[in-house]
Amino acid sequence: MTKLSTTKICVKSPAKINLHLEIIGKRKDGYHELAMIMQNIDLSDYVEFENNEIGEIELKSDCEDLSLNDDNLIVKAANALKEITNNKRLGADIFLKKNIPIGAGLAGGSSNAAATLIGLNKLWNLNLNYDTILSLSAKLGSDVPFFVNGGCQFCFGRGEILEKYNSQFDYGVILLKNPKISVSTAETYKKYSQKYSSKYIIKSEKRNAIRNNLRMSEFNDFNFSGQMIKIKNDLQFIVENENDSVKQALYLLSNLQNCFSFSMSGSGPTCFALFEDINKATEVFEKNQKIFNNNGFEAWVCKFINSGITFL
Repeated sequence: MTKLSTTKICVKSPAKINLHLEIIGKRKDGYHELAMIMQNIDLSDYVEFENNEIGEIELKSDCEDLSLNDDNLIVKAANALKEITNNKRLGADIFLKKNIPIGAGLAGGSSNAAATLIGLNKLWNLNLNYDTILSLSAKLGSDVPFFVNGGCQFCFGRGEILEKYNSQFDYGVILLKNPKISVSTAETYKKYSQKYSSKYIIKSEKRNAIRNNLRMSEFNDFNFSGQMIKIKNDLQFIVENENDSVKQALYLLSNLQNCFSFSMSGSGPTCFALFEDINKATEVFEKNQKIFNNNGFEAWVCKFINSGITFL
């Protein structure tokens, strides 16, 4: 019988941005074949876990716009753990403090799912190993495995094939998002597929060549010299054409002093600009915060971090 921990556990659940998002083709399982670089940033949700005596998963949050039912990835992750342990007595009261905006291209839900797997594995003393956690995470969603270790990683396949990017980035980030706008990831991929499926690559040799090219990408610690670096995001064209707020965000970010790169993250609509360090990003943020707000954007300044889910 599993001996339950009596302590409350709190986990930090960070967002991510995409430094590269390339759609290579369509897989037999219906997902898209991707080549990505994902990077954690220190805009984070916080998830608290505490055992309960009723064998139920009870989720609460300070976010009124979020479903707290079985469709929430936190609940799905908790139930997935219960299922493999086959212990109906396991239960948890979970509280989500939400800071990452919903439907924003920052993968807050995926991060919360990974946080739940890692947090409850400790709370319930399950002692599941890394490979088991990773396998469960892949079943919950394509972005979830990345957050188990996080930091900066190459993500291939549908996102579940991970390779550590051995970098020590110290970049600062400004994020912009219109709070009235959210984007469906599934719908965006569907629209991309309808428009560009004729360009999909089938041959494995070409897919491998794309992966190798990405491994030698411009984002490394040795060639930063302040030059503008263009970030590839294949979904950006689709979302930008349908969403004036994304166009406007990219325009504002592209004109910021000392910005060396800007892009939309994931399926959007959040857009970001990169700076040499957090100090430069903060300085620019403070000078432009009123402009961001006057144009209807929520704005954040943050930095790259080298880890995914962490205990507090």
